[in-house]
Amino acid sequence: MATWSDLERLDPSIAEAARTLLTVPGFGFGYLATVGASGGPRIHPVTPVWAAGTMTVFVVPSPKLGDLRRDGRYALHSTGSADVDDELMVQGRAVVREGDAELRAASVAAAPFAPPDDHVLVELLVHRVMWGHYEPRGVFPPQYRVWRAPDA
Repeated sequence: MATWSDLERLDPSIAEAARTLLTVPGFGFGYLATVGASGGPRIHPVTPVWAAGTMTVFVVPSPKLGDLRRDGRYALHSTGSADVDDELMVQGRAVVREGDAELRAASVAAAPFAPPDDHVLVELLVHRVMWGHYEPRGVFPPQYRVWRAPDA
């Protein structure tokens, strides 16, 4: 697994595209998929936050948080917009960071919202990023780029 700063260092163009697509329409939004206890998928909208070289999310105590504690595998998918056709998927392993006051403070400071105290900080480590780029707009199929962590 890699941190967000590893991705930025090893493939700056895909890291920039990923961050841009995960902040469309500006506030930041993506769909976080986890593995439920039954083995089925669970999907929930989240706002990614980049701080201290990591990508984090704040998760309310919920079945989603239970999924991440039990089985940290995740997939994060960008949303589209009226102006952007590109698509993005990040896969990796989530690590619950409840005791990391320094990372929480950095993530709270970087967040475009005020995370409530009961929301748990989760770091999203990166295994694979897939970016579908439609250039020019609306032309199919898209050009796909895939990045994998060096240890993958």
